[in-house]
Amino acid sequence: MTPYEFVCAGERLEALPLGALHWPARRLLAVADLHLEKGSSYAVNALKLLPRHDTRETLQALGRLIEALRPEIVVCLGDSFHDGEAVERLPPFERAEIERLTSLAKFIWIAGNHDPAPPPEGWGLVAEQIAHAPLVFRHEAQFGPAEGEISGHYHPVAALTIRGRGLRRRCFLTDGSRVILPAFGAYTGGLNALDPAIAQLFPDDYDALVVGRDAVRRLSWRQLRADPSFADFAWMRDRR
Repeated sequence: MTPYEFVCAGERLEALPLGALHWPARRLLAVADLHLEKGSSYAVNALKLLPRHDTRETLQALGRLIEALRPEIVVCLGDSFHDGEAVERLPPFERAEIERLTSLAKFIWIAGNHDPAPPPEGWGLVAEQIAHAPLVFRHEAQFGPAEGEISGHYHPVAALTIRGRGLRRRCFLTDGSRVILPAFGAYTGGLNALDPAIAQLFPDDYDALVVGRDAVRRLSWRQLRADPSFADFAWMRDRR
């Protein structure tokens, strides 16, 4: 697993192939949009059938990172739980695994739109946002200048064409001032990195740090492709 080193707000950060952000100087690991118990939520609400091992897969991936990097702080950037009843639906193994992981580092749970309620007492600190100067961690990016902002929420994915094949890969997005993380959860969809909802947050150039199996590759937004469903590409032509 080869991290990709880059700079945001003057700080050296590492984008990891599993989709997490590492800040070595502060021994801090950040992950976004775990969406724990999404599979069981869909089953309860009869929306669609998903395998119900998403929480275990997500926690195992997070556990591997914590054991490898030994961070002092783990920041979960909101939407860690898929809904307000997710904690109650946790199977015993998954609940025990969360308790084990939260004993290895100080966890900070940022409130998201899916999980505004705090997790059980003893699992860590709950906050709307938290600042570790010069960086600030929140669930959703704010409009306007946001030097040092680290966020999630959008589940960004890069759409690429490689050897004539269309591919979609999770990605970080950054312009050197802010970073949007990909979703870390096992069963999470994604929003095209060129979607206007994302692009409007980056008025100038921005790059996608595209997550591969063992490495992260940096691409300009100009190297990405839009989804065919986009109704109007004029905004993108203007930017080019």
